Amino acid sequence: MTNHLPLELIQAARARISPRIRRTPQLEVVLDNGQPVSLKLECLQISGSFKIRGALNTVLGLDDAALKRGLVTASGGNHGMGVATAGAMAGAPTTIYLPKNTPASKIEKLRKTATKVIVEGDVWDDANALALKAAETQGKTYVHPFADLAVMAGQGTVGLEILEDVPDLDVLLVAIGGGGLISGVASAVKAIKPGIKVIGIEAVGAPTLKNSVDAGRLVTLDVINTRANTLAPRRSAEINLNIISDLVDDILLVEDEDMQSAARWLWENCGLGVELSAAAAIAALRSDPALAKPLGKVGAIICGAGPDGF
Repeated sequence: MTNHLPLELIQAARARISPRIRRTPQLEVVLDNGQPVSLKLECLQISGSFKIRGALNTVLGLDDAALKRGLVTASGGNHGMGVATAGAMAGAPTTIYLPKNTPASKIEKLRKTATKVIVEGDVWDDANALALKAAETQGKTYVHPFADLAVMAGQGTVGLEILEDVPDLDVLLVAIGGGGLISGVASAVKAIKPGIKVIGIEAVGAPTLKNSVDAGRLVTLDVINTRANTLAPRRSAEINLNIISDLVDDILLVEDEDMQSAARWLWENCGLGVELSAAAAIAALRSDPALAKPLGKVGAIICGAGPDGF
């Protein structure tokens, strides 16, 4: 039996969150190597990334008691902004734990939205341990950034919109951090169009899911070595690994330098200010000769805004 999120769960998430978020556009571009690609501009989403979708779907499903206790999570920045924004919409206090590798611009932005921001731990996994402890000892409601059905269903709404706008899409490239976005999106697009290929992109310095898929089990990375901090958990989760193993056709790795170059290309040619993770798919298309060959209609999710391309 294939591991996936039921399409009905993703459609219900869409009905719940669509009145409160943006229907982000598709932008058709041709890369400097001649590869046409259709970009889903989640960098223009409220809160600055797709993460508001999963966070809001989760928060809108909580009862008053859970909201009153307050929300807590750990994030590389984008999920934290999603939870903080969703919490503000619902009138719930929010505490966001961030690792020390979070860009200063995201910390500053979060402090304007969240009730409390705590920067501690070297990477996301360290900050997450503190968030889980706060949930246990202080009674706060924990919102996981990727290993949660409501979160993944919210992220999957990106896939519904993409295939409505670009029904002839043959290949979709999706950056992978913990795996929540690609789990939801792959579940959505494969349910609607089973023949579509979904390709994940990770940083060379944080191949969390590629190593896990190759090993057939969850792998915990000993070292994280990438500046793309939103692509950099040491460990994913069983639910994400199962979905990705079944639905994702391939996972490619890209260098930080190629993401930086791709981010600059998006800024200089499209006027899009994106973070490194949002440029990962473009980096793969520009640097991998096999991907640069005609693949049919190619799409990519530009997942979050940031100053990296400036």
